[in-house]
Amino acid sequence: MAEPKTHTLEVPGAILTYDIRDAETGAGPVLLMIGCPMGAAGFGTLAGYFPDHTVVTYDPRGVERSTRTDDARESTPDQHADDLHRLIAALDRGPVDLFASSGGAVNALALVAKHPEQVRTLVAHEPPAAQALPDREHALAATSEVCRVYAEHGFGPAMAKFLSLISHQGEVPADFAEWPTPDPAELGMPAEDDGTRDDVMFAQNLATLAYYEHDFDALRAAPTRIVLAGGAESEGQLARRAGEAVAQRLGTDMVAFPSNHSGFLGGEYGQTGEPEAFATALRRVLNT
Repeated sequence: MAEPKTHTLEVPGAILTYDIRDAETGAGPVLLMIGCPMGAAGFGTLAGYFPDHTVVTYDPRGVERSTRTDDARESTPDQHADDLHRLIAALDRGPVDLFASSGGAVNALALVAKHPEQVRTLVAHEPPAAQALPDREHALAATSEVCRVYAEHGFGPAMAKFLSLISHQGEVPADFAEWPTPDPAELGMPAEDDGTRDDVMFAQNLATLAYYEHDFDALRAAPTRIVLAGGAESEGQLARRAGEAVAQRLGTDMVAFPSNHSGFLGGEYGQTGEPEAFATALRRVLNT
């Protein structure tokens, strides 16, 4: 695959950085790959399996190379959706195919609800759309508890609490806040509080993603083909359950993808899933 060419785009409140890998062969739709708060660096391995596509990746506002120019503490799915709308318009290559994972899938669904003409096919992989869950009250309360731990104790304890939430099997219990927080050191994370409170997930995106209410009427009416995807190893976990709930609201079935929530990673951020098998599944869906 061609080396990525880096570009910037000024949008209200931020300067976005994005990369374009031009196709070696073929002239199909642009394939945009996004996460949140994961940035472009998380899609290097997956992009390599699509040399016949022009692949675009980007860093969401406030993440890695994309700087904020406003003084807001949080970013919302509507802001991210507007950023994506402006990015796709700047590409000026027609409707894109869009693979969106985790928080990126929440933002992508918000984009399609507002600008469906810009997306041909959306593959939304495990969106943590807690508002769609039957146990939404407990899931949202648990998210608020993670945010409280971050505000009071910092990154390590918050990440430990967060991991216990997203790895839990089944509905979120009402007493999640009373669960003991795992020892961050035992999970390889810092136990000491460094005093910062600007983490891109806990400070900027976690609460707004979880509490976002999707416009399912607009999504059902959109000409965009929307496919919800979930990891075969993620069954019962919050993000996959939320994806299943979104699929049900849209009147579709979730498509099983290999591995887990991070199944497309090939060593990025120290995580490795099954990227080749994942890419095969993604290509199959896009070509259906």
